[in-house]
Amino acid sequence: MKIRVGFGFDVHQLVENHPFVMGGVSLEHHSGAYGHSDADVLLHAICDGLLGAANLRDIGHHFSNTDERWKGISSLLLLQECVKLLAEKGWTIGNIDAMICLEAPKINPHVAEMKKNIAEAILISEEDISIKATTNETMGFIGRGEGVVAYAVCLIEKA
Repeated sequence: MKIRVGFGFDVHQLVENHPFVMGGVSLEHHSGAYGHSDADVLLHAICDGLLGAANLRDIGHHFSNTDERWKGISSLLLLQECVKLLAEKGWTIGNIDAMICLEAPKINPHVAEMKKNIAEAILISEEDISIKATTNETMGFIGRGEGVVAYAVCLIEKA
């Protein structure tokens, strides 16, 4: 069996009175992540981790922010497309470990639903998905509530 690991990162600006989607969950907050799609930083980081592990470039290569097909799209659909690209090369997902960094809102109450959304979208067990969150201790753009960051490490396997 062959295995590979990929690392994903994403960052989005937070904008007042804008929807906030994380892991396919709509979060109640006074601001939300702004981007071409639904700006789901968690799923974008996972997409990049998976694509990188399979040596399939990055999310921007496959889903350009200048392509109107992807405007406002659910990142769960982008994630499904990434998994299809991996499957075409014979890869399956071993596990995903992700970290979200933001000051607010609190992520912990939503982790179970995020894991469920991701597992259902890409047909893996929730046990193979880890989602954690931390703050930036009020430092920098994250600490000032100006942005949100997500990181992901993804293991893929090929028989």
